[in-house]
Parts: sequence; C-alpha cells; structure tokens
Amino acid sequence: MALVGGVHAGHLDVYVHPDGQAVQVAGIEVEPGYQGRGLASVMMDALHAAHPTAWLNHGRRGTEGTLWWDRYREPAPERNVHHRPPAEWARYFDPLTVAAERARNAYLNRHAGVHGHREAVYRYGEPMAEEARQYAPLFREPEARGPDPGAEELYGGVRLVLPPGLYRLVHDPRRDAGERARILLEHLGHGSLPHHSAWNTTRHAAFADLHHEQVLEPGPAGPVPHLTFRLLPLAGAEAPVHEVKATWVKYVHSPGIEVQLAGMSWRSLERPWITHGAAFDPAVDVAIAPEYQRDATPAYRARYDENGDLRPGQTAQRAESASPFAGRAAEIRALADRLRQAGAQRAAGRAPAAPALPSGEAQQTRHHDQQHRQGPRLR
Repeated sequence: MALVGGVHAGHLDVYVHPDGQAVQVAGIEVEPGYQGRGLASVMMDALHAAHPTAWLNHGRRGTEGTLWWDRYREPAPERNVHHRPPAEWARYFDPLTVAAERARNAYLNRHAGVHGHREAVYRYGEPMAEEARQYAPLFREPEARGPDPGAEELYGGVRLVLPPGLYRLVHDPRRDAGERARILLEHLGHGSLPHHSAWNTTRHAAFADLHHEQVLEPGPAGPVPHLTFRLLPLAGAEAPVHEVKATWVKYVHSPGIEVQLAGMSWRSLERPWITHGAAFDPAVDVAIAPEYQRDATPAYRARYDENGDLRPGQTAQRAESASPFAGRAAEIRALADRLRQAGAQRAAGRAPAAPALPSGEAQQTRHHDQQHRQGPRLR
C-alpha cells in the first residue's frame, strides 16, 4: 500500500503461496491524483524485495498497465515466470494460464506500439500450446490448512465510533484496564461482535485489517479506536458455515453465533503504537451479530435485541469451567448406595461388610494392618 502524507495513494494486491516461493500479482492501482510519480514502480520494487527468492507471475496487463510495463525496469527479471520455461515454475503456476496471459500481453504491446521488453520474454510471440500442455500436469494446488474455529483461538476487529467522553475514558491508563474493557463491551453490545470481520490467527493481523480499512475507507471523522477481540475455540460445538483461507476464517451469513470472549485490545488513531487491553478469565459469553436480523436464530433473539444489547432479565454470563461431576452419574449413584448400605448396617448394630478384594490385595492389606499395630507412625 502506498501512502503519501498518510493518505492512500495506491495499492498492490498479490497472492502468496503458503511456502513463500511463488507470488501472483492480482492487480496494481494508483489513485488518479498521484499518478506519474513512480508509485507503481516503487510498490513493485517493494514486492521483489519482500520475496527475494520467489517466482513472480505478473499476470496479464490492461492498456494502462502495458504502457507502465514498457517503462518499468525489473530488479530481478530472472524470477519472472514470463521469462522462464515452464519446466522451472510449472509446480506453482498453471502453464496454460501463463501462456494465455503472455499471448494477451503480446497483443496489447503490439496494439499500443510499445516494445514491452520482448527480448526478455521466453520465446516471445511463438506458439506455446504444446509446451504448456506438456507441463500442465506438474501444477499442484497449494496445500494450506486454514484455521479451525473448533480448535484455535481467533482474532477479529471493528472500528468503533465513540462519544468523546467515553473515548477519553477507555484510553485513560489510570483506570483499570478490565473495567475499561467491560465499559467498551457494554457500549458495543454483547451480541454485536462484527459479522463481517475476517477472524485471524493473530491479533497483529486483526489490527492490520482495521488499518487497511481505515486507509481505504476513512469513514467519519472523530474518535474512532480500533478494537480487536480474542475468541476461544468453539470446542464441542458444530462450527457455523464459514469460509477458510490460509490464515483467517470468515463466517458466511452469520445467524448470530454464540462465542466466548477471552480478551479485548484497542488502539487510538493518534497513538497507534500504544495498545490497551484486558483479558477475561473466565471468558464472557457473547455473540457475533447476525448479518441479517431476519436470519437470526431463536436463541440469539431470546438473548439479544436488534442492537445486540442484552434483553431485560438477561445477564452478562461468564463461561464456567466444566463441572468435576460431569459424566460421573453412575459412579456417584454407586457410591451413594454403598454409603446408605453402610449406614443401615451400623444402625442395625452390625459392622459394614468389607468390599471383596482379590486374594493378593487381601494379603497385602493384612500385612499392612499387622505393621500398623506394631507402633505409632509420625504424621
């Protein structure tokens, strides 16, 4: 992303292979008021520097991109897949697609009357259909296992417009961080976690998403802190419908998803290097808001209103640890029966019957009793 005086001036979108050794350029754009300053070249140079060993596929270009490419000087042309035979990079990129991109670029170069670095492009302008078909079977879709909402903590965020007084309060380091976090949550609403957020594997990624939103869509002026949430895994529950990428999850058409909030962090735009935050232990029961109220689940509607606030009579619940008696009903009943039986025998004047033991255990017990009678033991 190119910033000029803190203002968004352009951006470069790319896909990066999970192993970091292949990069696909999806698009590059410079805002009209900032064109002609070399920003596109600066961003592309930065891409080369950020991935110094990766294959780069610049894809197909439009008319403006064709004119820019004719002026651009690549810092590492040897890593451009358009300059190399498919045998070297076919595992990462589909040779048929790359051949089609090259053909389109060649046509636009001729149409625009530019050179387009044609001497650097591998077999520029020659038929490549047979070679592309030969190497196409080598291509492999990247194997990337995205995060699992049922087993991993996830982080999402929202830009929150606050009244000035509340804004000053939640950024006041003299106040208890846990108290400030609870006030923020009450203001937002326990059922109002953002449904549109991409839930990331790290807090840093959640803050980065909010920063990109702020640059591309500045929104209203005034005190707008960036607020992130840490969710515990949805253990023991069926994961709602979601879209999984390599490092983030996005819930599709959220119907109001019950989650456990384990912590919150927030930053101001004026001082983004200072992070405020608090952990909730135990976690707080909250919900990701429904994308459309008409699709909200009955459980969500029963607990939260349309603003995400708790309904009258509903309280902010804390997730409690599992009961130590869970799943032990039969064991507890058997113990109770033995206690009742022993009590009845005592009431009748009889000593309670000792539980039957294997012969080896019985001998060890008798031997222990004899040793015990020999003298006192220190405790």
